Amino acid sequence: MAVGGTADFFYKEAQRLGFVARSAFKLLQIQKQHNIINRGATVLDLGCAPGGWLQVACQSLGPFHGGGSVLGVDTKKVKVPPLHCDSRVQTISADVTTLSHHRLRALSPKDKGFSVVLSDMCPLISGITTKDAALSFELGMRALDLALGNKIHLEPIDDDPSCSDDGKGVLKIGGHLVIKLLESEDAKEINQLSKPFFKKTSWLRPKATRPSSREIYLICQGLKPDAKI
Repeated sequence: MAVGGTADFFYKEAQRLGFVARSAFKLLQIQKQHNIINRGATVLDLGCAPGGWLQVACQSLGPFHGGGSVLGVDTKKVKVPPLHCDSRVQTISADVTTLSHHRLRALSPKDKGFSVVLSDMCPLISGITTKDAALSFELGMRALDLALGNKIHLEPIDDDPSCSDDGKGVLKIGGHLVIKLLESEDAKEINQLSKPFFKKTSWLRPKATRPSSREIYLICQGLKPDAKI
């Protein structure tokens, strides 16, 4: 067997239920335990390929007439999965590491930002523990920067020279942020950076995670209106 029994179970279940990836079960568990996506939410999915989280996010929005939206961003061109998704789901191909706050917020409903930001981004695993952890940390920090913007005093990145990026984060007040990281001291640092801005932060290692993987999810709930470092 190429993968462990637990991982193999989730792979088969994904196929049986019409999910494009077993990673869908990770967000399903996060949603079940923390209820981060409410009915009618506006969701940003960073690193959305192959689309499993798009499917779960769309399901979590509730009935179509209740509104809501899901925007997936990935360097790859990702087609919206035909199952478990509807017209509320859209994707764009873009490099998150150079995408400006301004452009990303302009893609949100009425330019008002998102109520949920999900980051399932992960570097290409080299097998070199320290290198992989460092790259994961950079992606995690980028997700945090896009969500909070100049609240955390990071230099804004603007991919459009004709557009002035105000550095304003794309996560709405009261919103939630989920970041995938590889376990390391750097990951703990992101948690410490996040804590002052949210009502609650916690860690979760979903059951669908492969036994050999060091990935873990930082779940930040309830962005405070006036949090400062």
